[in-house]
Amino acid sequence: MSEENIVLDDNQLICTLTKQPKKADNKELNLQSIISMLNDEYGFELTDMERDYTVVVDDGEKKRRMKVSLAVFDSNKKHIDENLVRICVVNDEKVKVVDGKKGVKATLSFILEGTECEFGLWTNGDELHFQHRIEDDYGQVMTEDISDFPDQGQSFEDLEKRADRVTPRKPANDTLVRTFKRCHDYIYGNEGMKKTAFWELLNLIFCKIYDEKRRFNMPRGETYRRRFWVGVKERNTPEGQQEVAKRIKGIFQELKQDALYSEVFDGNEQIGLSPRGIAVVAGELAKYSFLDATVDVKGMAYETIVSNTLKQEAGQFFTPRNIIKCMVKMLDPDDNTRILDPACGSGGFLVMVLDYVRKKIAKAMYDDLDELHLKEKYNSPEVNERVKSYAEKMIFGFDFDPDLKKAARMNMVMAGDGHANVFNINSLEYPNGDKEDIPKVNQRIEASIQRSGDRSFNFEPTQLNNALGKFDMIFTNPPFGAKVEVDFAISKEYELGQNWSKGEDGSFFKNPASSSEAPEVLFIEQCYKFLKPGGKMAMVVPDGILGNPDRESTRYWILQHFKLLASVDLPVETFLPQVGVQASLLFLQKKTEAEMLAAAAGNEDYDVFMAIAEAVGKDRRGVPIYKRDADGAELLFDKIKKTLFLTGNGHERIMTKSVKEKELNDDLPDIAKAYKLFVAGGQK
Repeated sequence: MSEENIVLDDNQLICTLTKQPKKADNKELNLQSIISMLNDEYGFELTDMERDYTVVVDDGEKKRRMKVSLAVFDSNKKHIDENLVRICVVNDEKVKVVDGKKGVKATLSFILEGTECEFGLWTNGDELHFQHRIEDDYGQVMTEDISDFPDQGQSFEDLEKRADRVTPRKPANDTLVRTFKRCHDYIYGNEGMKKTAFWELLNLIFCKIYDEKRRFNMPRGETYRRRFWVGVKERNTPEGQQEVAKRIKGIFQELKQDALYSEVFDGNEQIGLSPRGIAVVAGELAKYSFLDATVDVKGMAYETIVSNTLKQEAGQFFTPRNIIKCMVKMLDPDDNTRILDPACGSGGFLVMVLDYVRKKIAKAMYDDLDELHLKEKYNSPEVNERVKSYAEKMIFGFDFDPDLKKAARMNMVMAGDGHANVFNINSLEYPNGDKEDIPKVNQRIEASIQRSGDRSFNFEPTQLNNALGKFDMIFTNPPFGAKVEVDFAISKEYELGQNWSKGEDGSFFKNPASSSEAPEVLFIEQCYKFLKPGGKMAMVVPDGILGNPDRESTRYWILQHFKLLASVDLPVETFLPQVGVQASLLFLQKKTEAEMLAAAAGNEDYDVFMAIAEAVGKDRRGVPIYKRDADGAELLFDKIKKTLFLTGNGHERIMTKSVKEKELNDDLPDIAKAYKLFVAGGQK
């Protein structure tokens, strides 16, 4: 990478197509998204695109010149009207579909009907409309709505007559985020389901992934055909909408009986959308392969919808992905690591661990492949089988909220697993409590041990037939804050739920009386109980635990029971705008019996990794912030991006493009690298 001598003002970006600075307003962001979508997903070369192109439109009475946001031309052909193959009209979010001057009919339909270009799209960022130019037997030209237009080199007949055999595209950049948002907003605004829009969308996503996973389980001699598909014109008629609804509802009824999904559903759920609603939403989702998309792309899309739906109640807020990624990289799990998140929320940590281990598995299986071809193996049947085996025996998540249990399971399905040990229990009350999932936890953990390398491990008698003392690593961001109250009957069972006093020698001792305690403190002790001796944990903690004078007894208890591996101080904007809290990342290792004795004898001596993250890639409003030079100007970096396409005849086509990109001002990746070097250098 090399820095470019282009100085960007605040709120500017570099156009992917022209490499020139542009104001990063809503319309420009929408246009950049369309450019990337056509290039990365549809396979059109950047050299065959031109922005702000003026086209001559013949309306039958006169010819007029109209400017289109983006024009796509036939491959390697001159940029003239005769070679136009796609027209894109891009607006900002304020322009409505029916706008008399800038809407679909006034712009896209008018241009297509007055030129020879066959396909076009219109968007305002929130809505995306495709159209097809047709001519009837009498020479009358008109346009019709379609759900998608063909990729580069693909025919319209492929979409129209062989839709069940068309390979869905791999979503890139922010496409899936926009797709999920469009689907959610459509259900919310058009189906009268303001309270259940999220769950209706979730049901259709389940159907989509269930259908994709069928390709790995086809009987010998049978060819996989999609069932979750929508013909390009099928949603235009009531008959077509009924056919789509029949297909999708059939999938939903089938998947509820499937062993992998039966624990997610009660069995009496129904898809409540109208046939038109199903056809519209399924048409959006059917374009993409969810299993082949990267976890970052899927996770960002899914969590955008989850976080907007399941609000930050009772201290719940979702951990930013860069925080999760840093924590997982620092502890470095592999496929022999049993993982737990005892407050798993929507499953962000579980999904990140699964993706991290997936890449390790793929690398071990295909060590001779370059990075581009290795990525294509991440979802191969061979890798998927090992990943599924790992997930179903080694990844566990608990949450008190039954809605979040379902959301976390869905997130794991999105990640390509399909089977996750996610349970609805109160982790602070476990192994006691009256939650129905407690026996399931105990059964699954026993099954995990019987299939794992620690089946001969000498677990303590109190840890038999439950999950205590069984985990190699814990990643978690437990609920904390004044709003979160723990029942006194639970709190009093913890050492850290007692009143503590300080002795003359500086040590602490428990008083007979108990007191209610903050959940984040109790979670530290419960995580200790869940870990094996030598097991490690990475936890988000409020800074009060690490610095407040009245938390000295808590710090004393931690150092008595854990080795402190690392502490990373986070800036206040880390969790904003969700919640304003000053927090740190705490990395601990449960002491073995020998280490406890050595510490009691005063023979404890080891190094601790300490870091301060001054930037986490966003400001207090959640707006991204980028790396700047000494004068405060945003830096640009030259990068080469490669995309691998498989043509219809199975041949590879590698597309390469050079881009100038800003980089987020985020210290966490460097901190994770520094910690790995610290560990590799050895600790005392």
